[in-house]
Amino acid sequence: MRLWKEAVPTTTELNKLSPGTMAEALGMKFTEIGDDYLEATMPVNNNTRQPYGLLHGGASAALAETVGSVASSLCIDREKQICVGLEINCNHIRGKKDGIVTARATALHIGASTHVWDIRIKDERDKLVCVSRLTMAILKKP
Repeated sequence: MRLWKEAVPTTTELNKLSPGTMAEALGMKFTEIGDDYLEATMPVNNNTRQPYGLLHGGASAALAETVGSVASSLCIDREKQICVGLEINCNHIRGKKDGIVTARATALHIGASTHVWDIRIKDERDKLVCVSRLTMAILKKP
């Protein structure tokens, strides 16, 4: 079942949202959009590692919130509404020292005033690195 409210943008169009944002600073790229999910990647490098050389939990949270927030924006009437993060939690399952991680956001709940997203971040071997739940508030546009 198709989740998106309006015409589905391409990943190229979604990536045009990144200049001047945290997504650009951390190297995030939208890579795939399906009928009911959105994916983005992020490199594990000096910009996303913590001092012990592992993927920083905050970078994982930023990736999760980015992919979930953009997915939420595709489910609203953008002429009349905005969506903003209300709550995020992350469980860091496995350390990652280098390479690429991929986040996939799938909806758990799409309501009139809130959206809840399940975001799974995996490595190149499809091993789970982080699991996150993001709650978005849906507000009337000011």
